[in-house]
Amino acid sequence: MKTELSSAASEHNRYVIQAEWTVDLRSRILGRINVDPDARLLEVGSGTGAITTSVAKELRSSGIFGVDIVHELSVFASGLSEGAYFSTADGHKLPFVDGSFDVAFSHFLLLWVRDAERVLNEMKRVVRPGGWVIAFAEPDYGSRIDYPAELEHIGRLQAESLLRSGADPEIGRRLRALFASVGLTSVVSGVLGGEWHTSLDDRLTRSEWDTLKSDLQGRISEDELERLENADREAWKNQKRILFVPTFYAYGQVG
Repeated sequence: MKTELSSAASEHNRYVIQAEWTVDLRSRILGRINVDPDARLLEVGSGTGAITTSVAKELRSSGIFGVDIVHELSVFASGLSEGAYFSTADGHKLPFVDGSFDVAFSHFLLLWVRDAERVLNEMKRVVRPGGWVIAFAEPDYGSRIDYPAELEHIGRLQAESLLRSGADPEIGRRLRALFASVGLTSVVSGVLGGEWHTSLDDRLTRSEWDTLKSDLQGRISEDELERLENADREAWKNQKRILFVPTFYAYGQVG
């Protein structure tokens, strides 16, 4: 159990960074749909609870729940959070009656699931009429931009690796169509912008390379990975590096 919690703690650090990427977007969307502090919200694919607890604090709400298919992550989240409730469940078959929540949301989940449309249908089912379903972030690795040129093939390798592992690396571009296909109305979809600064945030770089090394393990040699990582750091240092993975969001109302 100690090893499992250690692994969860490592994943939590990455999820916290991902949560920072969308904090302004979450605030804007939740404000637009007028979510009040008494609302009941559900995060599907809550992982270590980084997003769930963040939303609980943002809304000052005590009615937020999270479910994840990995039991150890739900246990970790339960031990970390004071403002949300967590349990183990599969997003393809949520253990809640129809209309249990005002909002159901996800964050970097749909690219990993077996059937994204079914998960969205389940999220819609457990939300009351007039409530909302939100996907705060889904990437599109098929449109990843890497510059300088010597780093361009990183994105292609990562997309191929994700596809082999059963993920959908181009889920982002399909998000709007998926929301429409399950019958949600008033659908709004968009993409997060990119911004690059003079100073390098080493946390982001380490997190990105931890993810890449996991995704590319067995696909290229350790020496090649090290060479690419060094080239990446040098490009950041020289203010040449551009890395952009289009990350889409969407939200729609339950009729």
